[in-house]
Amino acid sequence: MLEALGLDAHAEAVYRGMLAHPAHGVAELGAQLGLTESQVREGLDRLVDLNLLRASRDAPGALRPVSPEAGLEELLWRQEADLVRRQQQLMQSKAVAARAVAEFAGLRPPPESRHTERLVGLDAIQSRLETLSRDLRQECLSIMPGGAQSPAGLDASRPLDEEALARGVRMRAVYQDSARNDAATLAYARWTVARGGEVRTSPVLPPRLLVFDRTTAMVPIDPARSRDGALCTTAPGIVASLVALFELTWEAAAPLGQPRRRTAEDGLTTGERELLKLLASGLTDEAAGRRLGVSLRTVRRQMASLMERLEVTSRFAAGLKAGRRGWV
Repeated sequence: MLEALGLDAHAEAVYRGMLAHPAHGVAELGAQLGLTESQVREGLDRLVDLNLLRASRDAPGALRPVSPEAGLEELLWRQEADLVRRQQQLMQSKAVAARAVAEFAGLRPPPESRHTERLVGLDAIQSRLETLSRDLRQECLSIMPGGAQSPAGLDASRPLDEEALARGVRMRAVYQDSARNDAATLAYARWTVARGGEVRTSPVLPPRLLVFDRTTAMVPIDPARSRDGALCTTAPGIVASLVALFELTWEAAAPLGQPRRRTAEDGLTTGERELLKLLASGLTDEAAGRRLGVSLRTVRRQMASLMERLEVTSRFAAGLKAGRRGWV
């Protein structure tokens, strides 16, 4: 009952025992309360610490219990004094933090313009993402090209996404179809869906994109080298265009749980059709693989399968026959 005042069950029992029988020693208290000698002594020590036991003036070397009216009131006074002290410390800490925030704000490099901020390096990007995620209120849109996402990137995103989803923020993400082949990325996408997020995939995606509450967007400085940094913009015209790009990408993508789609006429998957288009446009196997987020081996395996279905033995013949069939 008195745990809120700092007394555990044994100390409280010893205090009650001494109030009822002030002359009892350790042995008598133990027998009366059903406690061991060690438990009684620990209780006595705790009572002395709380000033609920004091030296007896009648029996030198003995202890006497302080009356509950005086002893418990003193404990309450101590707690109130401690609370006031902690509140003062908290106010001082808030003041120090406010001064530090103001000081550190002056150390940030100036933005390139009123609407655009250049973030150089992964640390700067992560710091800005933490701030934007904390301030999210309604919606976060993301396009995540490249198939498999880096484990470090997934680990950094998880706590931010989890907190936003817990606040009821709507999160929509589009991954590349090839992300379904990476266990870690697929597990993260399913983790997002399980917590209320929405995930779709598409064979080909535009560069990486994040939009926060349709007011702030973040894109890589160089899509081929995301580690170099990002541009963060609040320019309404740019953000609106990027939101439109996301919505077009979202509508063309397939929900995560659906299998890769095939058209009824030719039986091609969307990924196979995109591969043919990319190669027909003159891209090399390596470049097409980068656009699709798959390895060179996967590109060549898919092309070998397509050539077998077309019943040809050369890339040139495959292109001609695919064109006649309306595949490209």
